[in-house]
Amino acid sequence: MIQAAGNADPANARPIVQAVRVWKSYGATSVLRGVSFDLRPHQVLCIMGASGSGKSTLLRCINHLERVDAGRIWIDGKLIGYRPEGHKLFELPEREVCKRRAEVGMVFQHFNLFKHMTVLENVSYAPIKVKRVDVAKARERANQLIARVGLADKAAAYPSQLSGGQQQRVAIARALAMTPKLILFDEPTSALDPELVKEVLDVIRELATDGISMIVVTHEVGFAREAADCIAVMHEGLIVESGAPDQMIDQPTHPRTREFLSQVL
Repeated sequence: MIQAAGNADPANARPIVQAVRVWKSYGATSVLRGVSFDLRPHQVLCIMGASGSGKSTLLRCINHLERVDAGRIWIDGKLIGYRPEGHKLFELPEREVCKRRAEVGMVFQHFNLFKHMTVLENVSYAPIKVKRVDVAKARERANQLIARVGLADKAAAYPSQLSGGQQQRVAIARALAMTPKLILFDEPTSALDPELVKEVLDVIRELATDGISMIVVTHEVGFAREAADCIAVMHEGLIVESGAPDQMIDQPTHPRTREFLSQVL
């Protein structure tokens, strides 16, 4: 089992995320084959690897957007998707799953903003509808977050009026609006033109500096070196190597890690 090292909080030894022998298959194809790792509070784990290695599926399992076939995932000590009774597990009703999912922010590749809503409405929608936050308070908080990602002058704009980088920054603000315990980023820059990548990575770097717990699936090696406490490389549904960023990038030991880095560096 890998364990992210770095900015661990000694006062809270319990992992913010704990995955134990997680398996996931689609038909006869095993996408995850016994993945285990711990992530401590306030740490950043970057997951890297070739397309099809299981990275995005792992994120979706952490958020219970996909049900695991075997293994267990806990977030802040709570088993995701299930209620244990003795030696048996019972699947939670969708309402309870959604309640727990609200504690985990997720930023997708393709933004997934509501096209008919303004930036302000996109960011304030979930706190109002899911957490029942007062409208005025939700919008005040949304405006603060919109400014935090550098888009204070775009609060009244619609997604179609924004660049891809700006839309992704709105998506990050929207995830933050729910005050999550953890944020998952699924290749947040893969759909962006190269000149827009930096503006999104700069925002994520700032969140890492602020101590927000994050798991980031990315091919951006420079970003991973700067922002991550730990890098894990996946291949064919397994974590084949993990460690501190400098060690992983400068002195990888697994041939699949070396092969991946030779393609992206």
